[in-house]
Amino acid sequence: MTEGHIGRRTLLQAAVAVPAAGAVLAATATTAEATPESRIPGGGSDAGIPRFALAVLPDTQYLFDEDSSRPEPLRETFEYLLRERADSNIVFMAHLGDVTEHGSEHEIGLASDTFKSLDGRMPYSVLAGNHDINGGTDDQRGDSAYLRAFGASAKRFTKMPTFGGASPDGYNSFHTIRAAGRQWLVLALDWRVSDKGLAWAQTVLDQHRTLPVILTTHELAWSEDDGQAHLSDYGQRLWDRFIAKNDQIFLTLNGHFWPPGRTVLRNDAGRDVHVHITNYQDRYYGGAGMIRLYRFDLARGVIDVETFSPWFLQRDPHQRNLLEAETIELTGPADRFSLDVDFAARFAGFAPVTPPGPRPPAAVIGRDTAAYWRFDVNGLPGAGGALPDGTVVKDLTGKGNDLVVKRLHDSAAGALTWSAEHHAGAPAHASLRFDGGKSPDRGAILEAVAKAPINANRFERGYTIEAFVKFPDPFEGDHAWMGILSWEGRNGDAGKTSGWSPEEPTCSLNLSPERFLQFVVYPTDRDADPTSWSHALPVGRWMHLAVVNDAKRTVVYVDGSPIVRNPTQPSKGITTFGKPFVIGATQFAEQFGQGFYGWIGDVRITAAALPVRDFLTRF
Repeated sequence: MTEGHIGRRTLLQAAVAVPAAGAVLAATATTAEATPESRIPGGGSDAGIPRFALAVLPDTQYLFDEDSSRPEPLRETFEYLLRERADSNIVFMAHLGDVTEHGSEHEIGLASDTFKSLDGRMPYSVLAGNHDINGGTDDQRGDSAYLRAFGASAKRFTKMPTFGGASPDGYNSFHTIRAAGRQWLVLALDWRVSDKGLAWAQTVLDQHRTLPVILTTHELAWSEDDGQAHLSDYGQRLWDRFIAKNDQIFLTLNGHFWPPGRTVLRNDAGRDVHVHITNYQDRYYGGAGMIRLYRFDLARGVIDVETFSPWFLQRDPHQRNLLEAETIELTGPADRFSLDVDFAARFAGFAPVTPPGPRPPAAVIGRDTAAYWRFDVNGLPGAGGALPDGTVVKDLTGKGNDLVVKRLHDSAAGALTWSAEHHAGAPAHASLRFDGGKSPDRGAILEAVAKAPINANRFERGYTIEAFVKFPDPFEGDHAWMGILSWEGRNGDAGKTSGWSPEEPTCSLNLSPERFLQFVVYPTDRDADPTSWSHALPVGRWMHLAVVNDAKRTVVYVDGSPIVRNPTQPSKGITTFGKPFVIGATQFAEQFGQGFYGWIGDVRITAAALPVRDFLTRF
């Protein structure tokens, strides 16, 4: 807690809701490689999945205030974290300082005993706030009750697999945690970091140059009543001398001031640093052990944040008093929010992701590969510009399923052009850009040569059809029911009578007006047309599409995930009868209308049902 900025403090209106570092490392400090969290005793977190949570615990000082101490809320908070560790993949907890009100032996002892419930069961960090030590000193202050309980020499930290080391004075420390397939560094800095402490901290970052850093300290920023945060005088020193020049630091967390708030600052590299204030000691029951969960989701590129009191949450709703009911969860914009973070782009300056290189055709052609087309120098005679009619795209299996470029109607050269754009996981680093559309109909196709085996292959032992696809952003014009690939002809000529129309082809992969993927197939073993439907597909990003049939039923996948509307009815083979296979359009009544609009990368057809692990993307 601080005595400054009194006029900026307000009691937040409670929302009635229920939650959802010029010294080198000391000889005694270790630089431990992080151990996967799933191996920590009492584990439960998973280091591999792309989602994890970091728990943040601010100023608990009013719960440890001499004879007014009330540790029960914090005990319930710790029990909650342990109970929820597995389900929420909580990998770490960070305390932001002011553990106690006076830093006395009694208060520190009681707090230390309370923290014992986490020891050996969940990794965590603690740092000193101005109430835990002599607030007029920096990290060179020497011995204190706090240091003996929560300093570097405390066995509670040295036994943690995440513990990386501490400054020689013992007041600053760091942990490395493994989550979402990578390592992260949590740097816990004292209430007032000396020049020696900053030099130590810089050494830590220099020794872990590729790790993204979450910096925790007691004071850094204060907030206006509306939640707009600003650096304090001390915070400005820390920013200028350390944070701004270390691009690895992308998130800072501090307590000390209230109300909570946040801002985004630009570091010396021109990248965002999220600055957050978390403190609820002004709330009912001294904040009641209120925690904030930072839920990292690398799949979505988002950090979702929520703030709540487990102590109030666990109580019988009918037994809660009015203030408990009002303080269960805070839902204002400074307490519950989401941050959009492009993690790869944000970390590119210190941990660039090296995209996989192209793979040779032989690496993706197997015994059951029926046809494989790609649009780099392996499959095309040259790369660049428009592809004239008659250009041949080779079937790289050598089985004779070559494709020939043909423009539809009176389409211009720009209807089909070569592109260096590609899905990051595609074997070939190239694609074709199709500029099809309606009014008037235009486009281009790749049509199998007349005697190509693919034209008549019935795939009765099963099949897998794969394609990399990207739709433009913005998605301009009317492209309803455009085809991605298909076989020409009429299902009526194959004796099929059950479908929507006898004029549609026997197999096609299309896009509905709502951008739902549609796979229609007329199987060989029955008069039926089982049709799969996806969700609305996104624009502006590459996707891998796969249709898998095991001679019994068909499952369509988008980016390795099965879509929900896959029919359960039997489906064996594809009713083909010699009509050409086509990429880039779908016929109706043996006529092409519009062509495909967007990019298409590698296309592979396999005469067997492939598991997801064997898809072209290597999910």
